[in-house]
Amino acid sequence: MNSNLTTKWNRCLDIIRDNVSESVFSTWFADIQPLKYENGTLTIQVKSNFVYEFLEGNYVDLLRSTLFKVMGNGTQLMYSVLTDKDNNLSTVVGTEGHNAVKGTGNSGNSAPKAMQEAVQELDSMLISRYTFDNFVEGVSNRLSRSVGASVADMPGRAFNPLFIHGASGVGKTHLINAIGVRIKELHPELRVLYVSAHLFQVQYTDSILHKNFNDFMRFYQSIDVLIIDDIQEFAGLQKTQNAFFHIFNHLHLNGKQLIMTSDRSPAQLQGMEERLITRFKWGMTAEIEKPDLELKKNILRNKIYRDGLDFPEEVISYIAEHVDSSIRDLEGIVVSLMAHSTINNDDVDINLARRVVGDFSVYEKKSITIDDIIKKVSDYYGVEVGAINTRSRKREVVQVRQVAMFLAKKYLDMSTSKIGQYVGNRDHATVLHACKAVANLADTDKQFRMELNEIDLLLQSA
Repeated sequence: MNSNLTTKWNRCLDIIRDNVSESVFSTWFADIQPLKYENGTLTIQVKSNFVYEFLEGNYVDLLRSTLFKVMGNGTQLMYSVLTDKDNNLSTVVGTEGHNAVKGTGNSGNSAPKAMQEAVQELDSMLISRYTFDNFVEGVSNRLSRSVGASVADMPGRAFNPLFIHGASGVGKTHLINAIGVRIKELHPELRVLYVSAHLFQVQYTDSILHKNFNDFMRFYQSIDVLIIDDIQEFAGLQKTQNAFFHIFNHLHLNGKQLIMTSDRSPAQLQGMEERLITRFKWGMTAEIEKPDLELKKNILRNKIYRDGLDFPEEVISYIAEHVDSSIRDLEGIVVSLMAHSTINNDDVDINLARRVVGDFSVYEKKSITIDDIIKKVSDYYGVEVGAINTRSRKREVVQVRQVAMFLAKKYLDMSTSKIGQYVGNRDHATVLHACKAVANLADTDKQFRMELNEIDLLLQSA
């Protein structure tokens, strides 16, 4: 293996490790091997098609932005999927084609050139499999779906901006991609772009580093329909917010459509400038709630039908009644059932369903948010929640900050930089120091260790 390629890939792994939890890193990234880098394309080897699909579905933005930083802007990614380990057989597959705005570096075919030329052919970065046809409607998402369909019919004229919020896994990403796909079908002349808030931030940062900020702005101001996923990730990033503020104003003033998602409503966004929050409320704010029992059943039936499967109705009812979490988890149960059935040559019946759902319940992590952690720790130590955002060095305030950072690192799949932005607007190094300080104190101070355990129980029982 080329030593230079190995060195660069190890740099990629260092960046990835800082942006995911240790368990995620060891499970999905640690075993990836770089095979070759030719003509601006990196080929990596993964152990199975399941790993490939998981990375593409959950971490493609992180992989792409990391490659841009280390390998160069515009780097393409290919996967060599090991299909037969015994005979060392593999097949090479690409990404879903999400390679529109490649960052803002200096290479000859990089995004700035595309921005300057304002090319007509734009990769929208939409996930084409997410459509209105396979978005299952129910009471919890009916309003959002209806509003989304209206936006698709009349972009820029109906509900602008459209702000969709809800817990993780309820279908926000599916819906906004469905809107984008429908717009492309009905209005092929429009420039539609779907981008995560994380990728937008990476592009903005690179544009500053490489002095291409004007090109970055011109490109985004040329979009007709801008779809931003997980806008809450702009929290604490004042310069990024300022850039987006001007993009928002330009597009809205010119009748262009803006669509955003968040895990919370505009009023609950922390670390976001008030002038942006005000603009988020200009149009339509719609919440997607967790699915009720009937919708969960319909989602399961839809998944089973699309996969060409056949489950007894009592199995569908049992899963819907006993899995009270996200749509992704419901679909994951279907995959697990089929895996157990295939590997063990068992029928998919109520007994297998009980076993698989039981295993899922044991390992399912409680959904805890950064806001939950900050509130519980502040309440426990009798400190006002707002105190963590001050410059106070009082012992009790510092302790709340450090414990909150430690627990956020323990429970959440967030980078240390992002944790710092939420907990007192501190930097990456401060979070690392806090986590180390809390861990050391817990090892040596029995009383402090008991306090941590009590806060743990409060979080788990909330």
